[in-house]
Amino acid sequence: MKDFKNNFDVVNSIDPDDYIADENGTGVDLRGFDGSAIVFSVGTVTDGTHTPNIQESDDNSNWSDISADDQHGSLVDFVSDTNQLVGYRGNKRYLRAVLTISGATTGAQAAALVARGVPHHSPVN
Repeated sequence: MKDFKNNFDVVNSIDPDDYIADENGTGVDLRGFDGSAIVFSVGTVTDGTHTPNIQESDDNSNWSDISADDQHGSLVDFVSDTNQLVGYRGNKRYLRAVLTISGATTGAQAAALVARGVPHHSPVN
């Protein structure tokens, strides 16, 4: 049997909550991993436009949007009860999820997780 659980982990970048304003997620350190993916999990969207994005950093302080070449898959504005998954092919040490929100008064339920895989050492948990 192949063991998947001990060869990746998942870290919150944006904690589950109701969002009505822009949100910069917490930076996630990719050190010790050679692969990563980002999952946006969306509950109910009641109003507004909620646009997800991914940013990268060398130092967990200065952030920039990742290039299209470094993103495997695409992101679209949130729709209720959906998940969005994109991979990261870049070489920066830190990743974070970002939400840009406009026109929201009650907003959307959402969370963003960074999955880190292809570890240098396992098990990771």
